[in-house]
Amino acid sequence: MQVSEATVKQGFKGYNNYGAWLRNKYQGQRVFKVIVDGGFTCPNRDGSKGYGGCTYCNVDSFTPSVSRKAPSLREQVVQGMERARKGNKADKFIIYFQPNTNTYAPTHYLKMMYDEALSIEPENIVGLSVGTRPDCIDAEKIALLESYTDRFDVDLEMGMESIYNDTLNQINRGCTHDDLIKALALVENSKLDICVHTIFGFPWETREMMLRYADEINRFQQIKFVKFHHLHIVEGSVMGVKYKRDPFKLFTLEEYADFLCDLLPLVRSDVVVQRLFGLSDRELLIAPNWQLKKSEIQHYIDQRIESRGIIQGSALV
Repeated sequence: MQVSEATVKQGFKGYNNYGAWLRNKYQGQRVFKVIVDGGFTCPNRDGSKGYGGCTYCNVDSFTPSVSRKAPSLREQVVQGMERARKGNKADKFIIYFQPNTNTYAPTHYLKMMYDEALSIEPENIVGLSVGTRPDCIDAEKIALLESYTDRFDVDLEMGMESIYNDTLNQINRGCTHDDLIKALALVENSKLDICVHTIFGFPWETREMMLRYADEINRFQQIKFVKFHHLHIVEGSVMGVKYKRDPFKLFTLEEYADFLCDLLPLVRSDVVVQRLFGLSDRELLIAPNWQLKKSEIQHYIDQRIESRGIIQGSALV
């Protein structure tokens, strides 16, 4: 597969990376996500599907501490924009409802929350991103999200986590891979940009099993974005308690970078990679602790991809 000179200038890294995609889509403007906590819960926590949540999950580990301290939705948006402007010279923003399940409420309530967040400096907001579970999506909620697409780009992010029902059962996910397939069928011809989130490194899944995730992503043309995470163990999770009692094998940084180098050539080249890894706050992280900042991990992985000459989708040509 040949990479054009124009693509290289846009920031091509051997994979279709989100940063370059944003710069291209928004004509070079600096676009940043503002994470907000809408105060939602999860059907796997409140008893409708289960209690305790997924075994790897402590919701605080996926939410910056500064967002957790802001008492109102408006304050979270205003403060998030201010931080992005000061720290990253941001021009435009995507409002990102991230913690817990952000479609787990009646549709009229969701509309109230989304409307409030998008009403703050609407001239500087270009997108809405909503993280949820595939079993908390229905036609009415899809229609609500689609109603914003005439003014904003709308990204619906669903947790795939694993393609194997045995894994989903072991991690107390409370839903099956069939639930994801059904949700993807509902958005097959939607105006929404669909993102799926995966976790690599469950100790009972082999490398070959994990590489098959690519086949599942490729077969759904409605998947536009992916987030790849390695399994990390955090305080306040069931898996964290188990790990402290009986530690199990997790990816080293070198191993994970090499795994991504094997995975990316198998993934459709049009799929935009929003993330290659995840990282919780240091005070919550138990393992693996790679002793590097997020930017340093990103640089290491990008260097490994470049040194190996990896090109996303090249194995499919």
